[in-house]
Amino acid sequence: MTARLNQAQPYALGLFRIVVGLLFACHGAVSLFGVLGGAAGTNGGTVPTGTWPFWYAAVIQLVAGALILVGLGTRGAAFIASGSMAYAYFDVHQSNAPWPIQNGGELPVLFCWAFLLLVFTGSGALGLDRLFASRSAAGEKKRASEPVAA
Repeated sequence: MTARLNQAQPYALGLFRIVVGLLFACHGAVSLFGVLGGAAGTNGGTVPTGTWPFWYAAVIQLVAGALILVGLGTRGAAFIASGSMAYAYFDVHQSNAPWPIQNGGELPVLFCWAFLLLVFTGSGALGLDRLFASRSAAGEKKRASEPVAA
């Protein structure tokens, strides 16, 4: 059983990345474009452009979420996303109460740790990172096998 689960691990990680990236990008789209009910407290609207930290957080959520979703630059995007969620937790939520369950910070904490995991694991299967890495490796192998001109 363990061997089968180990074989499926890259695909499970890839699906995890896709779901987390999609959810994160949706948060950015809600705040920037007012879709899916709009930003919290705006009656279906958007966050004002350039407002700190909400508009910038929404841009990070949309861009990093989309990159993570497709698996392109996953480690870098996940690092930035994880940091933004750590900032959100400690700046917005933790001052209200010491525990995430008390201060409404469960979602930023979960996103933060999920993205930190992706920093260390990479994109898994089904991502553009892996596609480009395999193409790059194939190109390097081909160049290495070519005769050197004198």
